[in-house]
Amino acid sequence: MRILRSVVLYTALALGANAALAETADIAALRQGDMLKLNVHAEPQPIPIIAPLETLDGAPVTLAEYQGKYVVVNFWATWCAPCRKEMPGLDRLQTELAGEDFEVVTIAVGRLSVPGIHRFFEETGVENVVALRDPFAILSRQMSVLGLPVTVIMDPEGREIARLIGEAEWDGPNARVILDELLDREEIPS
Repeated sequence: MRILRSVVLYTALALGANAALAETADIAALRQGDMLKLNVHAEPQPIPIIAPLETLDGAPVTLAEYQGKYVVVNFWATWCAPCRKEMPGLDRLQTELAGEDFEVVTIAVGRLSVPGIHRFFEETGVENVVALRDPFAILSRQMSVLGLPVTVIMDPEGREIARLIGEAEWDGPNARVILDELLDREEIPS
């Protein structure tokens, strides 16, 4: 009986791992345009999902709260010109796709003031993204975020499956093909 249980467990784990690897291979093949910069990992990478973050109101939060859905996590700062350029697209992406299986989470890195973050969002017309802070850059350092912007795609298990360094058009057709594939949705025409 013990051997049978081991065989069943091993088979289930192997099938699950193969499905995860097939998923990342599928999205890697879909990269075009600015998504060619998207580094799709051969195997999902662990994320320190319990690293301390905070809301703009100062409430503690972690990325663990977003497990169960795909999350586009964007590390940014108010002084970052490419961040200013790409943030409206992230906001539109959140408006179009947010729900039970998807979220856009932005993480302001460093000792940025809350009024400054609000001003940045107002100036760029951003209203819908989840806005968090990493005031001491703990998560940013743990995830080797060395420059800004950096955007990570997190799977429902809370693992990093892809990373893009620099700005991208996250609501554009090249990104949408990849995200729609992950979400197992029909592509919605722009």
